[in-house]
Amino acid sequence: VQLVESGGGLVQAGGSLRLSCAASGSTFSIGAMGWYRQAPGKRREYVATITSGGSSTNYANSVKGRFTISRDNAQNTIYLQMNSLKPEDTAVYYCWGRVWRDDYWGQGTQVTVSS
Repeated sequence: VQLVESGGGLVQAGGSLRLSCAASGSTFSIGAMGWYRQAPGKRREYVATITSGGSSTNYANSVKGRFTISRDNAQNTIYLQMNSLKPEDTAVYYCWGRVWRDDYWGQGTQVTVSS
């Protein structure tokens, strides 16, 4: 399974971005998927996850109400709609996918929020 993120960039505080993560390979075996992020000098942290069918989602408290995760299984893609962005959201955002008991990661996409 390969995961490729896109959609990062530079945005002003209060703005919006939508990240995409396209899966390829043995996509039929992918279960839950989600997003994590890592800011400079900090550990990677959880952002949001979505179940394989897309019926259930979870969010970190820091993004709840501002970010929305969604999934299009026909396109083997998940999305992260990020609204009301804050400078503290600046980080490299990584796509994550679970296949059986193995974790897969994308290469990351940079999101920078200016104040």
